[in-house]
Amino acid sequence: MQSAIDNVLDIQQIRRDFPILHQEINGRPLVYFDNAATTQKPQSVIDALTRYYEGYNANIHRGIHHLAEQATAAFEDSRRAVQTFLNARHWQEIIFTYGTTDGINLVADSYGRRFLKAGDEIIISTMEHHSNIVPWQMLCEERGCVLRVIPVDENGELILEEYEKLLSEKTKLVSVVHVSNSLGTINPVKTIIDKAHEVGAVVLIDGAQASSHMELDVQALDADFYVFSAHKLYGPTGMGVLYGKKEILDAMPPYRGGGEMIKEVTFEKTTYNDIPYKFEAGTPNIADVVAVKSALEYMADLGKEIIAAHENDLLQYGTEQLNELDGLRIIGQAKHKIGVISFVLEGIHHQDTGVILDQQGIAVRTGHHCTMPLMQRFGIAGTTRASFAVYNTRDEIDRLIVGLKRVQKMML
Repeated sequence: MQSAIDNVLDIQQIRRDFPILHQEINGRPLVYFDNAATTQKPQSVIDALTRYYEGYNANIHRGIHHLAEQATAAFEDSRRAVQTFLNARHWQEIIFTYGTTDGINLVADSYGRRFLKAGDEIIISTMEHHSNIVPWQMLCEERGCVLRVIPVDENGELILEEYEKLLSEKTKLVSVVHVSNSLGTINPVKTIIDKAHEVGAVVLIDGAQASSHMELDVQALDADFYVFSAHKLYGPTGMGVLYGKKEILDAMPPYRGGGEMIKEVTFEKTTYNDIPYKFEAGTPNIADVVAVKSALEYMADLGKEIIAAHENDLLQYGTEQLNELDGLRIIGQAKHKIGVISFVLEGIHHQDTGVILDQQGIAVRTGHHCTMPLMQRFGIAGTTRASFAVYNTRDEIDRLIVGLKRVQKMML
């Protein structure tokens, strides 16, 4: 079954752009519904990686030979591309990291240890990924800060009234997810940021799940920090971005010590480099940084709004079809969602569901999705999660429904 959006997007051509999709798993054509964990890569991104290693592999910034200059130019072109992607004011506000987790840890380690003290309060939410919980717990243990948590209602939406009650002059930092990786909930981050700023707190937004699905504008959001990972938006693994307001980054101490993040070193004193290089110690992940530009260009060529419309169609269609299955309950019924559907089957463990679907060539994610407190909030051990990307189709959702009926037949 096709949707109206298929007349705008040539889905079959898009699918041809992704080599990995053209294979069989256990004798069945692959259906890849684990996009919230990582997206697949178009040929253009794979080619960008190959071109770097085959054509101009060299270390960056410090070399004066041709290959080094070519690699440096490609590396910094990606920084400018990310600046445009986020609508950051300055290119220096783009810090390359090893992923969302690394970016959050950088802020917790550098900003947290410099500016937070005993008694200061940090606010997160119940739906945070462990990567946006543990670093703040570690900081609280070390500095004597207090961690506060925004509750979630039965629909999987933040209770903003409770958030406002948590805010006070003690609140120094708020760190929340833009989009829940477990539920697909789109949080009202602009409101969250504005309320935090009213009490003088800075705000970090975890954009790992939002980056491939939504238009992003850090200036419009007025976010102090924004983090995401390339592999969630059709780019390579091992590469991420931390955006930070220039004046805040300038005031933060380095995260790691080594080459590149210095201007001058003697045994008596080291002078640190300017941003962004102050936070990019050592040889970076050059090839993957270079390749992320191709991923951003791929999405831009398709159009973020068109991608979002296609994924929303899959979300609506998938929700309707899954709701018709007896014994299936969707966890997370927020009004505003991206293409993520988490569900439980009555009487069937989520791992059994995942194994039987895999036997039919259908890849889903099962478990707590690194959001154990959220699972505890709903009184469950975990869910089965189907998450969609631009290359997915309604026909694949139909296969998921058939697969789930087979799970029920085998297990009940």
